[in-house]
Amino acid sequence: MAEGEPVTDDVDESNADADADADVDAEAATAPTEDEAEPVDEEPAEEEEEAGLAADADVLSDEEADLLIPVEEYLGAGVHIGTQQKTKDMERFIHRVRTDGLYVLDISKTDERIRVAADFLDHYDPEQILVTSSRQYGRYPAERFADAIGARARTGRFIPGTLTNPQYAGYIEPDVVVVTDPIGDAQAVTEAITVGIPVIAMCDSNNQTSNVDLVIPTNNKGRKALSVVYWLLANETLDRRGVDTVFALDEFESVI
Repeated sequence: MAEGEPVTDDVDESNADADADADVDAEAATAPTEDEAEPVDEEPAEEEEEAGLAADADVLSDEEADLLIPVEEYLGAGVHIGTQQKTKDMERFIHRVRTDGLYVLDISKTDERIRVAADFLDHYDPEQILVTSSRQYGRYPAERFADAIGARARTGRFIPGTLTNPQYAGYIEPDVVVVTDPIGDAQAVTEAITVGIPVIAMCDSNNQTSNVDLVIPTNNKGRKALSVVYWLLANETLDRRGVDTVFALDEFESVI
């Protein structure tokens, strides 16, 4: 899958940031019998997400970048704030490290990849796009994104067999999957790889990306950050289709 540069950014198949879920969902009775890993949300508190923003003006390598929104809006949402861990896969998307050890993602690359992802999604029928989010803060903006572009959403617990078991009542056959976090959405990524469909993933500094076809580097744990990225991706995707509808950011922001 090409995206201008080779579209084979990486995801670790063992990404299972989760405790095993002991409950068997009633609607999953015909799904595979293995337990699903229930991701543990690690969303930072709003005050932590916004901490130190005043000192974070240095968030992109290209000061002349023509961004979709002013850099201050990316900054205010904390899109640039990574974790205190980084993977080799994500090094190319990291601009610097803060004094508190948090890695700072390059906003110009985030902005560029949102555009690339919109170009990529424009090649698919809207109803054949699936959006997933197990993370609490990603569920609402993921659902709004799906509504905006006419895609399907599976938020919360991703039932095993959704993409791989035709016997399961909730079985679907999308052509592309957008995930909020390759770790929390590991089941969706694994099933997408199994059936051979591309994966677009929002990846933080700590993500591995061996099974991701297109990476959007972003803070994928923060409420405001996820709202901004899904909002921009929705508007850019609609723009590629020649649709005049433009959504406002507040339509993608979940209530705390």
